[in-house]
Amino acid sequence: MNTVYGLTNGKIILGENVLEDKVLIFKDKILKIADKEDLIEYESIHLIDVNGNYISPGFIDIHIHGAGGSDTMDGTLNSIENISRTLVKTGVTSFLATTMTMSKKVIYGVLDTVRKAVNTDFKGAKVLGAHLEGPFISEKYKGAQNAKYIVRPGYDFVKGYTDIIKIITLAPEMDIEFKFIKKIKETGENIVLSVGHSNATYEECINSIKEGISHGTHIFNAMSPMHHRMPGVVGAVLNSDVTCEIIADKIHVHPAIFQLLLKTKGIDKIILITDSMRAGAMKEGIYELGGQKVIVKDGQARLENNTLAGSVLTMNSAVKNFMEHTDINIQNVIKLATINPARVIGIDDKKGSLHEGKDADIVVFDKNFDIYLTVVEGNILYKK
Repeated sequence: MNTVYGLTNGKIILGENVLEDKVLIFKDKILKIADKEDLIEYESIHLIDVNGNYISPGFIDIHIHGAGGSDTMDGTLNSIENISRTLVKTGVTSFLATTMTMSKKVIYGVLDTVRKAVNTDFKGAKVLGAHLEGPFISEKYKGAQNAKYIVRPGYDFVKGYTDIIKIITLAPEMDIEFKFIKKIKETGENIVLSVGHSNATYEECINSIKEGISHGTHIFNAMSPMHHRMPGVVGAVLNSDVTCEIIADKIHVHPAIFQLLLKTKGIDKIILITDSMRAGAMKEGIYELGGQKVIVKDGQARLENNTLAGSVLTMNSAVKNFMEHTDINIQNVIKLATINPARVIGIDDKKGSLHEGKDADIVVFDKNFDIYLTVVEGNILYKK
């Protein structure tokens, strides 16, 4: 890719600052944030006027099952391509394809597909790897997952896929003597262990954090709640140094909790996710999730027994919702969807901010967080 692009007339979100009257210059990487008079350095530069909109790092979704009518568990490259192409319309430039509790054979087939997807250019959001959500979970807090396929954590289950699994959600109380957690840490695998879908006590969870759990999957949802005599998984996540995801759709978690979480965990420990299923960015109706019927109505995805079944949230809406219900500013709310998830999975040297030398993953949005332009590794893949 040889074209040099410059985004002009925008508000560039760079760390703690919002820069105006500057030009963001990029090819496949961010080249420079320059003054307009510096443009003469470039013999041929394609300038794009973004009409006063915000210029942000691209969003990174580390927990998403599907969107646009497709689901990771379909197990096909076509499905992952459709998810990838749908996501750029919502400002997402990279993501972890997230699995569900199914048979080992089905999960392996899906992980084989994700491995291929990581090395495929879909002309959409980049697939960074897989988030293995299940089958190492608690039956009590299985949520919309199939109890029939739940198993105890075991290294043999994942050892053939440690190159592409970036996060494993597990219930630590299912891991006898924390053998699995210890094994993952001993092998030096670059895999984040996350507590989720768990009925652990506060003490079990705190001990699992000491052994290597460093993240919490969709905090408050599908985990033992906080009671003042039994603080549960929620209490352990809030009272420790782990990072945590939140589904900020105002359905999974009451918006008043957004500010409480911000006060408790601080800006750098919160990660916005969508946990979107195949109906994400689609119209209401009847869909399927992990072999179960899902009814999508009024912005909510539920099983027939009324259990929440993932979300139909988009990342730009998650950012908007969180900002509207907290005292956070634009620079900091953007971190929750960019540099924070990048740091969790260890790619913050390449993605997550608009600093020179990083991948040119860029999203331009207006004051309502409606997407105007999405760039993935220097390629303009969506324009309103």
